Amino acid sequence: MSDPVAILGGTGKEGRGLAARWSRAGRRVVIGSRDPERAAAAAAEIAALSGGEVVGAGNADACAAADVVVLATPFDGLDGLATEHATALAGKLVVSAVIPLQVVDGRFGTVEIPQGSAAELAAARLPQSRVATAFHNISYKLLIDLQHPLDEDVPVAADEEADRALVVELCRDLGARGVPVGPLSLARYLEGYTAVLLTINRLHKTQAGIRFTGLG
Repeated sequence: MSDPVAILGGTGKEGRGLAARWSRAGRRVVIGSRDPERAAAAAAEIAALSGGEVVGAGNADACAAADVVVLATPFDGLDGLATEHATALAGKLVVSAVIPLQVVDGRFGTVEIPQGSAAELAAARLPQSRVATAFHNISYKLLIDLQHPLDEDVPVAADEEADRALVVELCRDLGARGVPVGPLSLARYLEGYTAVLLTINRLHKTQAGIRFTGLG
């Protein structure tokens, strides 16, 4: 069995989709929430869907349960969550899937962040953690449909090559191709591209994703 992964914000749509895919692939998944009972209920639903091992826990226990922790919370809760659990996340690889999305006059965009991106904000609050970013642009509807093949790429940014490689393994277990794109400073562009995809999907009534050409 592959190494376990914890998801803070795992009771949300994106977190559930990621958990279902990873648990089906044989990873033990720990769903974290401020409400352990809510986390346990979500974990039971996901395990029934995937046939894998999924457990629910409070956020602190979820942080302790895995060396790789994915942040799948709404942007509004990111600062407080990272600050609260900075000690528990020390020494771990933290993967931000947080999108600072905003809708103004019906148009998708992103919130301006002094650090440049949600992932870089997380890194600022987690100085003893290694921070990467990925998983912004895969539709929850496609993730949770376990019969649907994911024919799209997942851009992965992190400052260390070894950390990018670990996240690429997580992408593989989702059934998608992870593509290392470079350092964490690129996170602002990856997060922002979500607004482009959402606009495309609205205009064309589809579930578009990203695919890089010319890669071996």
